[in-house]
Amino acid sequence: MRLVFAGTPEVAVPALDALIASERHEVVAVVTRPDAPAGRGRRLVASPVAERAEEAGIEVLKPNRPRDEEFLARLREIGPDCCPVVAYGALLPKVALDIPVRGWVNLHFSLLPAWRGAAPVQHAILAGDQITGASTFLIEEGLDSGPVFGTVTEEVRPTDTSGDLLTRLAFAGSGLLAATMDGIEDGTLQAVPQPADGVSLAPKLTVEDAQVDWSAPALRVDRVVRGCTPAPGAWTVFRGERLKLVAARPLPGEEGLAPGDLAVGKNHVHVGTGSHAVELLWVQPQGKKPMRAADWARGVRIAPGERLGAADVR
Repeated sequence: MRLVFAGTPEVAVPALDALIASERHEVVAVVTRPDAPAGRGRRLVASPVAERAEEAGIEVLKPNRPRDEEFLARLREIGPDCCPVVAYGALLPKVALDIPVRGWVNLHFSLLPAWRGAAPVQHAILAGDQITGASTFLIEEGLDSGPVFGTVTEEVRPTDTSGDLLTRLAFAGSGLLAATMDGIEDGTLQAVPQPADGVSLAPKLTVEDAQVDWSAPALRVDRVVRGCTPAPGAWTVFRGERLKLVAARPLPGEEGLAPGDLAVGKNHVHVGTGSHAVELLWVQPQGKKPMRAADWARGVRIAPGERLGAADVR
């Protein structure tokens, strides 16, 4: 099939690579989000998908909106058979959905109908799921509600951050997407409607969602830190400023600390929660690079009675 691939971030690149490598299909163009400001200089930078496509000599389309007439006209000229999608980042209007003969097929990082939405991996970790996966489905106008072609499963490991899990799913899902294209092309694969039961939603996490509530159980604190790493980044407050929590671990059996209270040793920083304590492993103060929590604690010289989670933020 003639394919037009739609995707934007680094997590979409493995799927693009798998399709470029396919001997059965041709990626004739790529659709991605416009160049965006990045770095301290805030200069415009092309998306990872755009960079990879340009390396491969593939035409790159960067519409401000996928309903722009210039983009739609070019897509009609190209005449793709199918448009595989991975984390493109914009809603596709019906006028665009109708152009490829075999539709737009999305690789979504959950086992649908679980975790429909922008942040399925983060929500799977926040919910304590032990198994997740990826699904390919035919895009329709509803939110991730189209019929499913195929799935792969992936275990959620106890120490997984959302970044860890998403990286594994990106590579496992790339093979699934390529196999889905093969099955659509040769007619051996039919999409199956999603069940009505088991639907859950995974909206994009906000900075407010990532604030740690020390009165919650240690298990919840651990999930928030892992689920919000690397983005939007779990955080708390210390001396009126935000302190990013890069890595932590629960300490079953370590009790006696009230929520937010600190116990600092030569090589450790323990924090009380609503159940047992957690150990801070890596933190990132405002304006600084990530550092070991014990080094941070020595540097700021925590006084007796100081704690995490004060209400005021500068």
